[in-house]
This record gives sequence, C-alpha cells and structure tokens, in this order.
Amino acid sequence: MDLDTTPADDAFRAEIRTWLEANLPHALRDKVLNHKRLTRDDLASWHALLGKRGWSAPAWPAQWGGPGWTETQRHIWDAECGRIGAPIVLPFGVSMVAPVLMKYGSEAQQRRYLPRILSGEDWWCQGYSEPGSGSDLASLRTRAVLNPEGDHYVVNGQKTWTTLGQHADMMFCLVRTDPEAKKQEGISFLLIDMKTPGITVRPIITLDEDREVNEVFFEDVKVPVENRVGEENRGWTYAKYLLGHERTGIARVGASNRELAFLKGVALKQKKNGKPLLEDPVFAARVAAVEIELMALEVTAERVIAAAANARGPGPEASMLKIKGTEIQQALTELMVDAVGPLAAPFDVPFLEGEREHAAGGDDDAAPLAAYYFNYRKTSIYGGSNEIQKNIIAQMILGL
Repeated sequence: MDLDTTPADDAFRAEIRTWLEANLPHALRDKVLNHKRLTRDDLASWHALLGKRGWSAPAWPAQWGGPGWTETQRHIWDAECGRIGAPIVLPFGVSMVAPVLMKYGSEAQQRRYLPRILSGEDWWCQGYSEPGSGSDLASLRTRAVLNPEGDHYVVNGQKTWTTLGQHADMMFCLVRTDPEAKKQEGISFLLIDMKTPGITVRPIITLDEDREVNEVFFEDVKVPVENRVGEENRGWTYAKYLLGHERTGIARVGASNRELAFLKGVALKQKKNGKPLLEDPVFAARVAAVEIELMALEVTAERVIAAAANARGPGPEASMLKIKGTEIQQALTELMVDAVGPLAAPFDVPFLEGEREHAAGGDDDAAPLAAYYFNYRKTSIYGGSNEIQKNIIAQMILGL
C-alpha cells in the first residue's frame, strides 16, 4: 500500500495552503485557535467564502457541484484546514444528509435540497437521539403515522441533544413508522422543515455554559410523504450509511495536530521548579504518549484513504478512526487543563463569546480551557458512543 504523496498532491497542498492563508479571515482564525465560541454568522460566512471558490462541499463529486477531489485531496484539505485553524464546514447538511440524498434520495429531493445545502441557504440539524435512545438508536419512539389520504405523515415525539437545532431550517429525522416490526425494520427517514407548526425547540445549557444542543418536540407535525427518503421502514439502512460518513470525519487528525502544538506552547510558558513544564519528565512523557498515538492515527487514516480507491462507502474502519480520534482529542484537552492548573478554573463567558478582548483573569490562553475540556467530554459519546464502536468492530471485523 503506497502512502507517499505524488508531486501533484504536493502542488495541491501548496495551492490549498496559499488560498487559506490569503482568505481565512484573521478574526475567525483567532477564534478557532484560541478556543472561543463561533456564532451562526461565523460558520455561515465561512461557508459562503468557500462557496465562492467552489470548496464548500469538499467531499462532493463534481456532478453535484463539488470539487470532485480524490480521497487523498480531501485528506490534504482537512489537514490544512486543521493546521491553520479554519472552522468546520457545516457538517449536518454537507457531510451527513447530502451523501444520503445522493445515494438514496429521489430526483426531486436531490434537485431541491442539494443546491440549497451547497449554497448554505438551508442549515440542517440531526434528529436521531431521543431520551432513552442514544447509542441504542434503534429503540427510538418518535412516531410518524401516515394519514388516510396517504399524502403526509403526522409526527409526534421528542429528539434530544440536537446540535445547533436553534439555527436549523431543516432536520433529517428518524421516526418509527411500523411499531409492530423489529426495532431496526420499522424506522423511516424523513426531511422535516423546522418551521412546520407543532415543532418546539428548547435549549439544553451544557456544563460549559453554552447553548450548543437542544431538545426538539413534535406535536402533530405534518410532513409531506414526498419528504421521506427512500422506502418506508428502510430508514435504518440510510441511517447507518450516514453514520459511517459522520464517524470518518470525527477523527479530526489535522485539528488534533494543531491542538498538540498549542499544548506544547502552553507547557513551555508554564513553569515548574523554575523550568518550563514541558521539560518536566512526567508531563513530557504524557505529551509524548499522546503525540505517538496521534502519529499512529494519522498513518491509520492514510491507510484507510489509500484503501478507498474502489469508492465504496465507509465501513468498520470508520469506527476505528472515531474511537482513537476522540480519545486523543479528550487527552489533549485534559493535558491543557493540567498544564495551566487553577488558571483554567474561571468560566469567562463574555471573553469566550468575544464580548471583550482579554480574559478577566489575565491569561487569554488559559481562560477558555476548562470550558473546552468539559465540552470535549461529548466526543466519545456522539456519533455512536465508543463502546458501541467497539461492538461494531467486534462484529464486522473480528466476526464475534
């Protein structure tokens, strides 16, 4: 398996790096590099900038308006965006529901929704998890009943942990359409307009004092039958396909390399016994252990990319990347907090949200780190918990 880059790949990397350096707004880059909170306008404006260059959907084929990049080029793009501190591309539309629509959606759905996702006109959210149905997603209870005329579903139920749902125009949602069938066999995949009467979005204030996730309630919500993707009761197939794409992106090797560099910079500034903390043998060993794990993850990701030449969808290897990628992300945030100690304790929300230039405690690097640490406890849970990913590997790779 050849993991070496070609001269064409090197030229592509140089092109990407030059463009990012010239076009990523400094204020936006500063927010990412310094762990400040991004607004809806921040993400939307970056999406629009990418759209002008034709890069707002890096993984899309040219036939749908994407750049038609190879797997290697997409990997280079992710690495360079992570290195420089670019915000993520709006994930729920571009990277999740769009691949499902390309593979399973009707021509009318593709014609309507894909251009709106590409332009950023529609902001999407994910309606998967429910109270009591997280990693055991197939146990979901939100019901969709087809009306007697057969032209729309009536949806009742609740979704939870809906990321950025307060901004969303549309939701892709799993609903139970056959309560008598086996768990996985009675689920359908609906596209729901969030402005439909009967939908209530309620914020969940998280431990880092942010409103990132929400509860969403459905009370007699009417969804046109043409908004069902694929066949009725086949939604589990489409959901698994979507989750494969989500888990592949969760590894975030480029961003973790950037955060490793940030960690080393912080540890060089902090002192222990009059010397930089990074020179302390115990702390240095912890940093080295994470760095080795990250190097191994990067090589594993490159092996997965090299093996994807047959253009098949993500398989169980996505679970491997998800597990190790999120473990490394959490380890990095833990080391950052350990490095600055009590300086990370205050939750300076006005500073995190850009309402003032400097932190109240006087250390701009340390002030966001506790909130950052708490927020990243989620990474081993969302997209299917890491325990579930280990079951997938056991079943699909080891045959257990």
